[in-house]
Order: sequence, then structure tokens, then C-alpha cells
Amino acid sequence: MTRHNHTKSGNRRKTRVCVITGTRAEYGLLRTTIAAIENHPKLELLLVATGLHLLRKFGRTVRHIEQDGWRIHARIPMQRGLDSPQDQAEGLARGVRGMARFLESDNADVVLVLGDRIEAMAGALAGTTMGKIVAHIHGGDVAPGDMDDALRHSITKLAHIHLAATRDAARRIVRMGEHHHSVHIVGAPGLDEAYKIAAESIDPESNGHCSRGVAKKREQATVLYHASGRSATRERQAMGAILRALDHHGLDRIVIGPNADRGHSGVLEAIEQARDRSQQAGNRSHGAQNVRVVTSLERGAYLRTLSDSRLLIGNSSSGIIEAAVLGTPVVNVGSRQAGRLRNGRFVIDSGESYRDICEAIGTALAAGPGRMRRSRRSVYGSGGAGARIAEILAQTSLGRIVRTKRIRY
Repeated sequence: MTRHNHTKSGNRRKTRVCVITGTRAEYGLLRTTIAAIENHPKLELLLVATGLHLLRKFGRTVRHIEQDGWRIHARIPMQRGLDSPQDQAEGLARGVRGMARFLESDNADVVLVLGDRIEAMAGALAGTTMGKIVAHIHGGDVAPGDMDDALRHSITKLAHIHLAATRDAARRIVRMGEHHHSVHIVGAPGLDEAYKIAAESIDPESNGHCSRGVAKKREQATVLYHASGRSATRERQAMGAILRALDHHGLDRIVIGPNADRGHSGVLEAIEQARDRSQQAGNRSHGAQNVRVVTSLERGAYLRTLSDSRLLIGNSSSGIIEAAVLGTPVVNVGSRQAGRLRNGRFVIDSGESYRDICEAIGTALAAGPGRMRRSRRSVYGSGGAGARIAEILAQTSLGRIVRTKRIRY
């Protein structure tokens, strides 16, 4: 396992890197990597938007990419937004077909994907079958989600360049039979912007040191809960328990819509029911607080909201990776993030019952506003992952990579 690849690239044309993004969350994690690729003299950026980015139901978040000023080289439809396994399977097939056509027509050298979703799987499959180099960010992590682990580890076995977030993840990739020279520890790119947001909101009493700074929090919770592949009924019950527990504790909240995982319609139903209750109660009477519901938030706005909140509740990976840097405690509900490496004492794991969630919220709030100290360093790195990823891609001699994968044990 290496932190840098020192292979000489020699004189050659720019390496054409196709970055595939399918969701608001993964695009947010990729933003600094996209910028680093665009600005690197040895790399050429090809940007593909697909998946949920193109669906109005999930906020048509391709507009976030457009607002950032990036040229989108291809828009490839995948899912249709239905809450069914068939929509996921057929979307995967459409994605592989569309991406294969794009990779052929635009002569990409490298396909770069992140994480564990079907959009990344489509990119990895298309890249492999088209004879391209596949690079994978956040391989080796563990988090069952819906079918996340199965997809993530499958992408690892397709990938030629592994860009791991942690030492634990890198070791896991090698144990899966990948050559240690192909594994690079780069940190989590999602922290690149999180550290900047944290620095912007340092308490004056900290004397400018983020490690000593504490977060100034509003009396609000950020709510972000995704389905985990169960029935819509089960997911509605879990999300409903979260929102009722927040009523009990008297917290205002901003509720962010889920992604398209199986069962998401139940999450949306619970959100609508809670919003209706709040409106009927006149927002602040009879225990109902201000409830703001948004389909999606742009990455910077999300991180600032998270930084301002007393707590994050739900089951988002951002609660495990980014929240500690922002000084925000997390109530992690259910098993979606089971196995993902924790960072310090910021994560409070909870069952899905109303009683369990109420107790976990109480534990998070007991720290008091402004008492949670931000992490100077994280097990996921200290920022700069995007630049490291771009440099590794630029310095790797693609001609020396054997495209036919071999298991190393």
C-alpha cells in the first residue's frame, strides 16, 4: 500500500479521465477531485451525469453541477424513479449501455467512480468491458446499506487503481486479492470542503485554532435518513419514529429527502405526514416545531447546515465521516452504516424504536450547545484527497497497468 505513485509518465498526451456522478451526495464528495483533475496539466476531464441527477423526483440535482460551471460531456438516463428492484436493475443496464457508448466515442483512458451505488457499478462495468482503466474511490469500506457492500466490493474486483480513504480500507482491499502497488491511501475527499467550512466558523475564543474551536449551534436538527432495501412500510415506521422523537425533544429541523434506494417511498410518506402535522399545529403549538423539508441541498449548503445544527440524525455516511470535523454529534439510526469506521465519540448508535431514538437524542443533546470540539484530524484524513487523487492518476503509467485482473493469493 502506498501513499503516492512515483511512476514516470514520460511524454504523452493528456490522460482523459471520465468522472461518473449519479447522486447529489457523491457529486459533493467528488467536487474537489473534479477541480483537481480539471486543473492538472497532465489530465483532461470528461464529466458524465447520470442516475438521480436527471430525475425531478430527487431534485434534478444536475443543476448543482451546472451551477458550479462544469461542462457536462454526457447525460445518461438510468433509473426512472420507481420504488422497485426492477427499476434499479433496468437502470443499471441502461447505464452500462450508455456509458460504454460514451467511453468509445470520447476515447476516455480512465473511468473514475466513487463508492457503492449502481451508477458507480455501471461505470465500472462499462469501463472494464471497454478495456479502460477503472479507478475507484472509497473501496474497502464496510457499510451494508441496501446492497452497498456487494456493489462496492464488486467494483473493487473490477478496478485497477484503488483510492482508499483509510488504512483499514486499504488493508481490506489487499486481503481481497488486489496488488498492494495498486492501492493508495488518499483520505476521504468529502473532508476537503468540510475542513474549510469548519475553519470559517471557528469560535473566536478558540484563538483561531480549529482543534480547540467549538461549534456555535442553532436549536435545530438536520435529518437525513435513507431506505435500506426493506419494505416501504418498514422504512416509513423508522423515519416516523425519528420525526416523532424530534417532536418530543422540541427541536426545529431541516429534513432532507432520501435517495432512490428500495423503500424510499416509505421515507417520503413519513416526511409528508410530519409536515402535515406541523402545519396543522401551527408550527410551534402542541409540541410541533418548525419543519423545513427540502428535496436536496447543494454540497456547500449542506455542510453549513450540518455545521450549524445541534445534531444530525438519520443514517447518512456524512454522519460517520464529515460530522466530527464540523463538531456536530450524530444519532446514527439502524444498521445502514454498521461496520463503517467511526471517528471519535461523535457518533451515537441507536435502534429504530421511538424509545431508543429519544434516548440517543438526549445523549447527543446532553453535551450542550457548543461543547462538542471539532476533530483536528480524522481517521479519514486531514483534507487534500482530491489533489492526491488527481496526482496519482497523472503519475500512473497507464501502459504498465495489466488490464486483465489477477487475484493475488
